[in-house]
Amino acid sequence: MTAWTLPQPMQRALELAAASADSGEVPVGAVITRNGEIIAEAHNAPRETCDPTAHAEILAIRKAAEALGQERLGECELWVTLEPCAMCAGAIVHARLAKVYYGAGDPKGGAVEHGARVFEQKQCLHRPEVYAGIGEARAAEMLREFFKARR
Repeated sequence: MTAWTLPQPMQRALELAAASADSGEVPVGAVITRNGEIIAEAHNAPRETCDPTAHAEILAIRKAAEALGQERLGECELWVTLEPCAMCAGAIVHARLAKVYYGAGDPKGGAVEHGARVFEQKQCLHRPEVYAGIGEARAAEMLREFFKARR
């Protein structure tokens, strides 16, 4: 039996999450791909930037939109290590991302399969395909280690 390896974009998102933790930020990394190629990446940076909206997903979406010269990212996919919060889910909707792949679920702050379930609301203007649990074990472990060290 061969071990399943993570898709390269999620591997990169996990590397970015580790870099986020190393800089004192909550370990979340995000990558945006188009036609299988990484076009943008980011990690959480609210403390570093003094910007509460500087979540990995938001920063990656901004970079992807700039790289493509357009606000709509309909041909793109988001790979993120943690279930997006309501703010990030809203940005995903507005950017019209085609697919969202995420690692660990977030019962406290998530808004895809937990909480607000943004994409399930009848008012939601766009519903990306969602795939949960990609790299979940490593993403959850990083989060546990990060918060354990701060208690």
